[in-house]
Amino acid sequence: MAPPAQTHRSPSPSPSQPSGKGEVSDLKMQLRQLAGSRAPGTDDAKRELFKKVISCMTIGIDVSPVFSEMVMCSATSDIVLKKMCYLYVGNYAKNNPDLALLTINFLQRDCKDEDPMIRGLALRSLCSLRVTNLVEYLVGPLGSGLKDSNSYVRTVAAIGVLKLYHISASTCLDADFPATLKHMMLNDRDAQVVANSLCALQEIWGLEATKSEEASTERETLLRKPLIYYLLNRFKEFSEWAQCAVLELVSKYVPSDSNEIFDMMNLLEDRLQHANGAVVLATIKLFLQLTLSMADIHQQVYERIKAPLLTLVSSGGPEQSYAVLSHLHLLVMRAPYIFSADYKHFYCQYNEPFYVKKLKLEMLTAVANESNTYEIVTELCEYAANVDIPMARESIRAVGKIALQQYDVNAIVDRLLQFLEMEKDHVTAETLVLVKDLLRKYPQWSHDCIAVVGNISSKNVQEPKAKSALIWMLGEYAQDMQDAPYVLESLIENWEEEHSAEVRLHLLTAVVKCFFRRPPETQKALGAALAAGINDFHQDVHDRALLYYRLLQYNVSIAESVVNPPKQAVSVFADTQSNEIKDRIFDEFNSLSVVYQKPSYMFTDKEHRGPFAFSEEIGNLSIGAEPTDNVVPAQRIEENDKDLLLSTSDKEESKGSSHNGSAYSAPGYDGSLAAPTQTDLVSLDYKPTPNVPSASFAIDDLLGLGLPAAATPPPPTPVLKLNTKAALEPNTFQQKWRQLPISISQETSINPQGVAAMTTPQVLIRHMQGHSIHCIASGGQAPNFKFFFYAQKAEELSTYLVECIVNSSSCKVQLKIKADDQSTSLAFSELFQSALSKFGVS
Repeated sequence: MAPPAQTHRSPSPSPSQPSGKGEVSDLKMQLRQLAGSRAPGTDDAKRELFKKVISCMTIGIDVSPVFSEMVMCSATSDIVLKKMCYLYVGNYAKNNPDLALLTINFLQRDCKDEDPMIRGLALRSLCSLRVTNLVEYLVGPLGSGLKDSNSYVRTVAAIGVLKLYHISASTCLDADFPATLKHMMLNDRDAQVVANSLCALQEIWGLEATKSEEASTERETLLRKPLIYYLLNRFKEFSEWAQCAVLELVSKYVPSDSNEIFDMMNLLEDRLQHANGAVVLATIKLFLQLTLSMADIHQQVYERIKAPLLTLVSSGGPEQSYAVLSHLHLLVMRAPYIFSADYKHFYCQYNEPFYVKKLKLEMLTAVANESNTYEIVTELCEYAANVDIPMARESIRAVGKIALQQYDVNAIVDRLLQFLEMEKDHVTAETLVLVKDLLRKYPQWSHDCIAVVGNISSKNVQEPKAKSALIWMLGEYAQDMQDAPYVLESLIENWEEEHSAEVRLHLLTAVVKCFFRRPPETQKALGAALAAGINDFHQDVHDRALLYYRLLQYNVSIAESVVNPPKQAVSVFADTQSNEIKDRIFDEFNSLSVVYQKPSYMFTDKEHRGPFAFSEEIGNLSIGAEPTDNVVPAQRIEENDKDLLLSTSDKEESKGSSHNGSAYSAPGYDGSLAAPTQTDLVSLDYKPTPNVPSASFAIDDLLGLGLPAAATPPPPTPVLKLNTKAALEPNTFQQKWRQLPISISQETSINPQGVAAMTTPQVLIRHMQGHSIHCIASGGQAPNFKFFFYAQKAEELSTYLVECIVNSSSCKVQLKIKADDQSTSLAFSELFQSALSKFGVS
């Protein structure tokens, strides 16, 4: 039959892809004409029409109007037509329960067809309808399918039981299907039926274990020795998919002794040579899990699995290579010495995608040691000259990482300095950042590095991180760089054109450092920098400039001890991942956790999506009413969330109004006085002691700012008093937290004594309670803790709500404060931080 005539459109659709209601109506009419026809060639015509319907459905055209015609045309013995019809029915039946009723009769009829392929396909489609009202029609066909003489039908029926359980668990359990699956798992001759039954039972009993003690007992039977040995003895009969499922189950089994471990490993050792990467990784996971408590054998396992993994990396496509390399990278990080001799396997190939190359560079930095550093760095230097700019950047960073972890860095420093002579902007930028880090760890190389860095023009460095690194070196080594004051002065002249706050902050600090070393040459630049900084719209830049100005006005020598104290070389740079997270990833070997390089809870649980671990809702924390006795008023987080790790990188909330503006006006470049409130700019919160040198009175004249002497500080604001017997219902807290805007969002610090004292969250809770600040909920575990505090004013019913996230490893605290009376938020913030600063101090 010829295809329907196409209307003239631009661009015209494909003949097999109707694009409107008219075409769908034509298909409906043609299908109805063929529904009852038995003329020769009818099946061929139906195929063409079915293909058009499936094509329309695939590109998003609604072809549900032809549902009844498709069902009528399904009365055929052509298995291809059956498959397309089942595909169509499964797609529309889920969202159209009324239409699904039309399919029950012909699907049940096909479940009794003589052809086992049709029986299996019909049963699969019937179970895939997922309509709650139709579960009664599934029980009979499923029962027959589980007892079918054909293994394909039984295989489909085993998974069909699991689908039925998710639609209606009670119907599945009442029909006693799990018992039938258990019998099939233990007695069926077909290995695929055994595997499907095992997977279905694992999921059903796993979900039922929390509701039924019997299901919990049945789940434990899956990990008993007889069943494990039964599955291992039939292991080679299973398909690759089934082998992975069995290996995952066996990895949870605890052998009774070392002999049992060796027997299992000997039986499965040939799986390490399997062509399928999933089977190899599943076997490796099992071997690693079995030998965790046997240090010597565990190391031998690393040696044994090295060759199969390297083979998989080189034999598959880039996607497989990346997945295997991710697992190999995890192993390399745990035992770099075992892979150090095989570093050449991690050299990059020209035709590999960038994501594979980047991972290989990370592995090269991990396996570098005294014996292979020269060869690895030589190879990386070749990549640095690559026309692929991202690859060149990553290569330079890799060289820098190796330099920071080695003791003999003579050759590496020489290579890095050669990069600065390549006159490529991206190479120069990355190298400057690394040279800065090298000088922090190896200050003895300052003479050689500064000699080369001094030849670089600041005009040729545009990237913020690179410019910040160059400015840092200009300030830190001003005595060794002849033109340092003049380069800084030229940068300050272009202050308004510099858009990066990071660069402006570094510029302020560098100018002050340079002033301490070479005062006459830097005097003018320092005055201009302080004036520009105090006028800056960015709060951090403004505050830093104000701090430096007040320090210099108070006492120059004290300012030098604060801004430029004697420094010690940095011995170890902080790792981006804690050992705890790395261990969690290792426990989830052969999963997406390894590819994402983060534990599964960080990308699966709702609470751990994005950079911040908690949403504004506190429903996930256990909240209770405030007791009146001495019991700590915070409830611990639920048992299944005890291993929660909190991220403290939440910057999404805008800072409150109390932090957005500034009451200060700044001196102009011409030295003229600003508004009368300028005296606030130089006022100090303390009075100079008699023994402090008074040379600072001339600092304004020295810098050309022309500011008057410091005025008497204004009287302190009244101290905020809190209600010692404050009480707040959890529901009220939640409601207020949702409704009130954030008044203050800031980061502060907690003293190390307080961190040492915080063995459990309750310690901090008791301390804050002593300052009339009460906790209504807490959660997390070391090094990350999260608290929700509240307090009330003594004289009126005004409430303050606080979200406090404490990172005990970095001694940092993230605060979000909400208040009924936002005008007192700043006073409460100071009170809260004051109480926090006293934590752990005797």
